[in-house]
Amino acid sequence: MDAFYASVALRERPDLVDQPVVVGGSGRGVVLAANYVARRYGVRSALPMARVRRMCPHVVVIEPDYATFASVSASVMETFREVTPVVEALSLDEAFLDVRGSTRRLGPPEQIAERLRATIHDEQGITCSVGVAASVSVAKLASRRAKPDGVIVVPPAEVTSFLHPLDVGELYGVGEKTQALLHRFGLMTVGDLAHTPLLTLQRAVGDHLGRQLHHLAWGTDRSELTPRAGPHEPERSMGADETFARDTDDRDVIVRELLRLSARVAGRMRSAAVAGRTITLKVRFADFTTITRSRTMPEATDVTVEIHRAVTRLYDALGLQRARLRLVGVRVEGLVPRASVHRQLVLGEPEHGWAEADRAVDRATRRFGSAAVRPASLV
Repeated sequence: MDAFYASVALRERPDLVDQPVVVGGSGRGVVLAANYVARRYGVRSALPMARVRRMCPHVVVIEPDYATFASVSASVMETFREVTPVVEALSLDEAFLDVRGSTRRLGPPEQIAERLRATIHDEQGITCSVGVAASVSVAKLASRRAKPDGVIVVPPAEVTSFLHPLDVGELYGVGEKTQALLHRFGLMTVGDLAHTPLLTLQRAVGDHLGRQLHHLAWGTDRSELTPRAGPHEPERSMGADETFARDTDDRDVIVRELLRLSARVAGRMRSAAVAGRTITLKVRFADFTTITRSRTMPEATDVTVEIHRAVTRLYDALGLQRARLRLVGVRVEGLVPRASVHRQLVLGEPEHGWAEADRAVDRATRRFGSAAVRPASLV
């Protein structure tokens, strides 16, 4: 998807389409996504909001709506699966599709790509870019080059002419450290890398990385995908962080923020029909030192109160009465399908509890908006 979070957020704000817009937390939060107008000012995801405002003083900040992002993502993935069952989702907004079994029914890959783009635009009101190639890495690079709102096809006979002029840092999976290492060895372009003997490359960077880079440089990395089970594979973990407007050591403020984050994460989990057992607390101090603490629950949960209770206990166990915090975060890991969780009945427990309350809140917020119902301490 093209600038997925920003594109979804702007569907309801067509008046802002031509303005620089970022999605993210206000105050000292960071950018989750920026539209292409904002990117012209150098704004990118993960930048601190204070820096973004200096770079682009007239930027418009929109708070993220994670439930809507998850819903749109699920619809997009379902559109993919109408074309082929072999869909390997990388994130909410990105996936690889193997369409070899669909060409007889739907036409050549480029035609399938255009069909997908048209369907997503018509049904979801957002755009996507598609790279078509015979291997994962080349398809990924082609999709980057196609942005925004385009299609690039790299036939097998044209793979080397497409890849070899590129800087080695553009290869899929090559980060800044590996790029710098290759540059130190004088390997500036993918062509330089491709024509380096494999044994020489392995001696320089190690056997595994050398072999991987060799395949990437020739576009001979994997072409087989691992399809996800079910209509939409859940993430392995879900979490949310919040940076305070001012560093604080006020337990009431911190616990309230942990409740807000717990509710956000639990809501996303229920939307994705998953639950998790491992609850993780993240705290970042005023000097940017960051620590995490985790607790594994007896049973998987998607209940706001249970997640909040666990992270509050983890926070209290740290004994941070006078330590000022810059950021707190909540994450639930080890996610499994909600349908596979069978909660143990407890003698004397009421028939309807917090789980049912959460689902009632979900129904209300879907109908009336995210602010319709919330815990009293957050009003």
